[in-house]
Amino acid sequence: MSRKIVIVGGVAGGATAAARLRRLDEQAEIILLERGPYISFANCGLPYYLGRTIPNRQDLLLQTPESFSKRYRVDVRVQNEAVRIDRAGKQIEILDRRSGRTYRESYDFLILSPGAEPFRPPIPGISSKRIFTLRTVPDVDAIDSFIQTSRPKRAVIVGGGYIGLEMAENLRHRGLLTAVVELAPSVLPAAMDPEMAFYLQEHLQQQNVALWLNDGVAAFEETADALRVRLKSGMLLQCDFAILSVGVKPEVKLAKEAGLKLGVLGGIEVSDTLQTSDPSIYAIGDAIEVKHPVLDGAALIPLAGPANKQGRMAADNICGLNRRYGGTIGTGILKVFDLTAAMTGASEAALKKAGIDYEKIYLHPAHHAGYYPGAAPLHMKVLFSKPDGRILGAQIVGREGVDKRIDLLAAAVQKRMTVFDLMELELAYAPPYGSGKDPINMVGFVGANVLDGTMPLAHFEDLQQGDFVLDVRTDGEWKRGHVPGAVHIPLDELRQRLGELPKDRTIYPYCGVGVRSYAATRILLQNGFHVRNLSGGYQTWCSVARRQTADSQTAKQLKEEFCVV
Repeated sequence: MSRKIVIVGGVAGGATAAARLRRLDEQAEIILLERGPYISFANCGLPYYLGRTIPNRQDLLLQTPESFSKRYRVDVRVQNEAVRIDRAGKQIEILDRRSGRTYRESYDFLILSPGAEPFRPPIPGISSKRIFTLRTVPDVDAIDSFIQTSRPKRAVIVGGGYIGLEMAENLRHRGLLTAVVELAPSVLPAAMDPEMAFYLQEHLQQQNVALWLNDGVAAFEETADALRVRLKSGMLLQCDFAILSVGVKPEVKLAKEAGLKLGVLGGIEVSDTLQTSDPSIYAIGDAIEVKHPVLDGAALIPLAGPANKQGRMAADNICGLNRRYGGTIGTGILKVFDLTAAMTGASEAALKKAGIDYEKIYLHPAHHAGYYPGAAPLHMKVLFSKPDGRILGAQIVGREGVDKRIDLLAAAVQKRMTVFDLMELELAYAPPYGSGKDPINMVGFVGANVLDGTMPLAHFEDLQQGDFVLDVRTDGEWKRGHVPGAVHIPLDELRQRLGELPKDRTIYPYCGVGVRSYAATRILLQNGFHVRNLSGGYQTWCSVARRQTADSQTAKQLKEEFCVV
């Protein structure tokens, strides 16, 4: 007897589940319901179509209802919205949005993939037609149409997360003056720690994107030909339109009304087999709560990769393959003009909140051999547990080679690898691609040195007034800038000048990125000094110290383009 599966929602999770079901069961009756007009589109590509990096709109449509139905023999019904679940009768009520007709379908199994919807906070004026969100193809069509017909000059993006920063880049590509307003003190607040976001903020300003950080929107005020954005600080900005990008919330209305159990964060609660509290109903994608393997708690992580895997796994379990979902570690990556930012696992802020004992290291290696032309720095932050060295999270910002390293670190997080394991990884090397000691191996070497006591560690934010800070860089580097209050002794002179250093105080050496200060640390330790090497060197000090400094003159001029005098 063939089984009947109804899937609510297409795109990454639902469409994947439908295709996998058909590959496993040629006899099953599969119905895919999608309330919008498209069942499978590249929502991650929407900003790039708007910026015309992807020139053809058709390239966003991965499958049409006709092509998907023909290939997989799935009954695809677009603009058909599931409005109620009758769990006792194992039926689902459906609204055909084109005709207005309501009808019912029975099911043996139901897969819920409703996704998430953009969060619209209750701000005065938020219903203005000049305020857009970006989640679907119709959303991008609306923004694109406004740009083409109204010829706007200025746009304000509310929210500095993934979509907000991608939109900033692509609106600049369309020739618009662009500003980002972010309530947190730094961009990417949910994924990246402030000293790492610093590199992105500098770059955004260099690309003529104005930033208002640590400030939120109090109200929108529409005039005859413009939109005014009143900030909580009292600042008043003027633009032609705004993009609302303050996050998403899981769509759980259907599940909640059906009496399915919701989790502590408001998403649909599922087991490790992706079953809801009703064993005949599975849920996948952005609407569900997942386990975070590092933080060991519930999380809402709306990413396409996990949604695809969950769709496949739900289909497997319906067909009896007994798969278990191990959780989502939140690996992400985005392009911000000429930089790439990526992260995996837990941030430092999340580890602190969870009360997990950890250590962190900063590295700034070249993405390939330094002597080969084009070497660019990778700004890396890696977090690991004490004393076992298990990798808990990582963040990287750079121009090249970021994706390769974050994927390795993501695998390390997921497979519970340690810094000691990273030391031993055998990675591909040729000068155009890497180094004999790859940055991933360097993470292992440095982390192992910290844990075995070879390199006692300190961080710039831990320094107290009056601490003895030692700069071991060259005279030229010192003159170009140094940590205030530091004492300068170049590394190559250190052995001859040990008498200038105190033995009754802890010495905190630093260099450019941490390599020479490690050598200094070893010299001093073996000569009876108390030493703690400052992780990441002067490069990290710049990101820690400067992230809260006043705007540069250029940044102030950018902001003046938006301010209402």
